Amino acid sequence: MDQIKIGRFIAECRKENNLTQLQLAEKLGITDRAVSKWENGKTMPDSSVMLELCGLLDITVNDLLNGEKLSVENYNKKTEEKLLEVIRQKELSDKWLQATRAFLYVLILLVVIGLVYVTYFIPYTTIGGWLFLAVYYSVVLVFLIFDIKIFQIAGYCRCNGCGHTYIPSTKQVFFSLYGFSKALMRCPNCKKLHWHKKVYHKD
Repeated sequence: MDQIKIGRFIAECRKENNLTQLQLAEKLGITDRAVSKWENGKTMPDSSVMLELCGLLDITVNDLLNGEKLSVENYNKKTEEKLLEVIRQKELSDKWLQATRAFLYVLILLVVIGLVYVTYFIPYTTIGGWLFLAVYYSVVLVFLIFDIKIFQIAGYCRCNGCGHTYIPSTKQVFFSLYGFSKALMRCPNCKKLHWHKKVYHKD
């Protein structure tokens, strides 16, 4: 999305409706600085105020996201283009999250190797030994929490049995046998236990 174009469009619509930045901000329950940032193309309106903003400016959400008032002829085409853009952005975000998981795997491996190396010099019976165990298990626990969450939200899971593609719940991932790109879990569609592959788009 072209934030500069959208910002200029917001400013134009605001002026057409005889509103100052402060007046628009007060109606939306936000600061005039936030409106200024929108109009300068620095940020985008949050989804929580987008519908109300469009109502005040007498435009549609599609108009807002395109930075122009759309004709009836172009409306469906622009809607499809924006939908595809959102899908592409989600796919890129999901791939980035998977790359983050790969980095976390390497990081946790290095931490574990380092901590295991330290055990040769610090006996478990000392305060240092207990501190080492606390750090070790804390690092592993934090890694597992992040890894489960990233596996859950990055992309989709596709059942090898029935081909159903879906986003699993955190609980499903937690109780599954999962690796970097697949998990053994019960499919919500066919209700059978299958390996589910990680994919980045629905067919």
